[in-house]
Amino acid sequence: MHEVDMTKCLLISLNEWRDRREDTSAMVETVHLDVGRFTCVEPDQLVTTYNAAVQGNWLDGSRLTITEIPFVGRCLICNGTYDPVPENAYRSPCCDHPLEEIVSGRELRIRSIDYRSDAAAALESAPIQRQR
Repeated sequence: MHEVDMTKCLLISLNEWRDRREDTSAMVETVHLDVGRFTCVEPDQLVTTYNAAVQGNWLDGSRLTITEIPFVGRCLICNGTYDPVPENAYRSPCCDHPLEEIVSGRELRIRSIDYRSDAAAALESAPIQRQR
């Protein structure tokens, strides 16, 4: 279950985000993640491990929203994109060429963080440019 390791990395990233801020009183409400289907991360399990990990710390009460990014390959022979499936050994359905280029599906990133600050009662959103 690598969702536990992913949660640890996520918490490290969120702690670094808070440490870089001038106002460290930010109260995170929602962390928006992009998770590619080819990462083998189970979104429900990631939410469960996150919820368990944040209990009693500064992220307690925050939640994850996960946008699943489809697994898409590109055939270098016919230049078409397709949905690679293990039943076909991820080969191109048009010409049976092996998968050589992944267009999407390996993403695992924080897209943005919705938070409140003591200094400002309004909800803010901070996009994150960090990728794993």
